[in-house]
Amino acid sequence: MKIKWNVMVATLVVTSLLAGCGAPKTEGTASSSGQTGSTAAVSNASGEINVYTAIEDEQIKTYLTSFKEQYPDIKVNIVRDSTGIMTAKLIAEKDNPQADVIWGLAATSLLVMDDMEMLESYAPKGVDRVLPEFKDKANPPKWVGMDIWETAIIVNKAEMEKRNLPIPQSYEDLVKPEYKGLIAMPHPASSGTGYLTVNALHQLYGKDKAWAYMDKLHENMMVYTHSGSKPAKMASAGEAPIGISYGYSGIQEQKKGAPVEVVFPKEGSGWDMEASALVKKKDIKPEAKLFLDWAISDEPMKEYNKNYAILSIKQEGSQIPKGYKQDPVSQLTKLDLYQAARDREGILKEWEQKYGSKAEPKK
Repeated sequence: MKIKWNVMVATLVVTSLLAGCGAPKTEGTASSSGQTGSTAAVSNASGEINVYTAIEDEQIKTYLTSFKEQYPDIKVNIVRDSTGIMTAKLIAEKDNPQADVIWGLAATSLLVMDDMEMLESYAPKGVDRVLPEFKDKANPPKWVGMDIWETAIIVNKAEMEKRNLPIPQSYEDLVKPEYKGLIAMPHPASSGTGYLTVNALHQLYGKDKAWAYMDKLHENMMVYTHSGSKPAKMASAGEAPIGISYGYSGIQEQKKGAPVEVVFPKEGSGWDMEASALVKKKDIKPEAKLFLDWAISDEPMKEYNKNYAILSIKQEGSQIPKGYKQDPVSQLTKLDLYQAARDREGILKEWEQKYGSKAEPKK
């Protein structure tokens, strides 16, 4: 794929991205950048929209509560799957798009779609509150971020004790021979968590060293799953004592009482951001714009913050959820998301050739 973007390194500024830092509320402030947020934001709006998302099933219902309260007559049809599968579906429908809105998909996927001219420019109401690192640099933007999710190692402590093994604390620990056959990890073509982890290894180690590392990791791999959260659930159940997953999924298993430890690798976590966009199509529904206005408003942001430590809009009174590091931004590796999007197709093709033999069957 030939990418047209200018390179922009998406490095993060600790002081600006901490979810817990307060900021004055400016709810209702119209965007001053290009096309402004929808002026049709009235509670009696009606219609029907198709929303494509990779947000976890258990989050969707809770997140949507405030939208349904505000717009009870708008029917929202949710189509949900893992990031890679949803990305492939959207690209397959490029010439006959079925989605109206993309909500909570990896920013790297949206960058690929933007390059394919699949996204419509739109500045949601309140977009000026969104931190610069979390939105497209175009004016008006093609995509706007919500929050960040990151690589974590989910370890079943009981299973480790049974085997008299230490809990791995780093990527380098994971390739030690004592962990042979004990690890589950998301398939990077199916899962955004899988790809953000593989991308982090490439940007952390460089191409050649990253592939050499993953050759060793593959030796210890039990299975590659098609869901980002499944390795955490497998670790929780003891099916795979070690799951490479993401922070939220491991913390959820802890809350359910599972004997797991959530480890953020000491070299730094891979990461991506959940972001939203308007699908480019002949007829843009006003309800789709209302949905994007809502997606960065205060009520859903409060709900995102219950699950994720780093938000695109600083919220007054927000907190770092239990289970995350108190300085979550410092845990993230320095990544170039544009580079990740440019490299995605080539990395996935080579990854499949090398390691696809241990992928679980697709349903």
